[in-house]
Amino acid sequence: MKPISSKRRIFISLTVFFVVFLVGVSGFKFFGGKEWSFIDSLYMTVITLSTVGYGEVKDISANPAARIFASVFILFSLGTIAFVVSSVTSFIVEGEMKNLLGRRKMEKEISKLKNHYIICGTDETAQTIIQELVLTQKDFVVIEPLKEKIDKLSASVKGLFIHDDPTEDNVLVSAGIKKAKGIFLSLPTDEANLFITITARSLNPDIRIVTKGIDVKSHSKIIKAGSDAVVSPTFIGGMRMVSEMIRPAVVTFLDMMLRERKKVLRVEEVVVKKGASLDGKTLEEARIGEKTGALLVAIQKGGGKDYDFNPVKETAIQEKDVLILIASPESVKQVEKFTGGG
Repeated sequence: MKPISSKRRIFISLTVFFVVFLVGVSGFKFFGGKEWSFIDSLYMTVITLSTVGYGEVKDISANPAARIFASVFILFSLGTIAFVVSSVTSFIVEGEMKNLLGRRKMEKEISKLKNHYIICGTDETAQTIIQELVLTQKDFVVIEPLKEKIDKLSASVKGLFIHDDPTEDNVLVSAGIKKAKGIFLSLPTDEANLFITITARSLNPDIRIVTKGIDVKSHSKIIKAGSDAVVSPTFIGGMRMVSEMIRPAVVTFLDMMLRERKKVLRVEEVVVKKGASLDGKTLEEARIGEKTGALLVAIQKGGGKDYDFNPVKETAIQEKDVLILIASPESVKQVEKFTGGG
């Protein structure tokens, strides 16, 4: 049998209390007869339910029926009050304990994270980010000031959520910003995103910051404040419409790659670290595709501005090179083992 929730228990207890109260008023009025006014009956019901014992407004010692009713009503009153008090106490204690234990568990899980991502906000843009991180098996923490949004999102997505104000330094620290790889800022105003950009950059100078820009005029200011990139949903939407018009086959191909759930493929990047097993090897020697299943499409040499598209097999892989791949999350992890990122 499914247990009764605390909220439902409170509703039931208050309903019972109301019914017992009406029974008390009606009973005292009925058994008291014409001598008892409505106020007298109401008063007797209140002092009986509350067990304060101020004394009877009328003498009922000569009325056996009234005495029997009063005795039975006292017993019902004691049970009703106990039920109401226990229900309210249970609701408060269970709710507080659940929140406390949930918070501690979440903090413990966040403390274990490293190179994870932080998402500030839960609007439609943020929800798309979250879904993509889930599909690509990335660790993330969501910060949202409105509890109802957290509850709604956590019911459909498995992840770590903080109900708090992301503009506060201590909240970003509790989300593990000092060990995070990147932070997404998707709050409803450019001012809020700009403020968090400055805060995030001061707390972790090496973190990558990607910000949603609402007003195009504010993009340069957000970049100057420390954001690595500013993305305008309006601009992206316009570009998508143009692509749908002039290159529909390409758009369909990308959509299929992004929306496929059985086999998730993405254009990913992996940096070759110092001391990696691939450092100094040619592509022919590395055999990345054979070992991992990833398709190498380009190399950003030394992390600079130049790209070597469709590199030949004689191309040597060097430290700081960025490998651009089309790969599944599992294949990316395999590649990272050879590049020193595992």
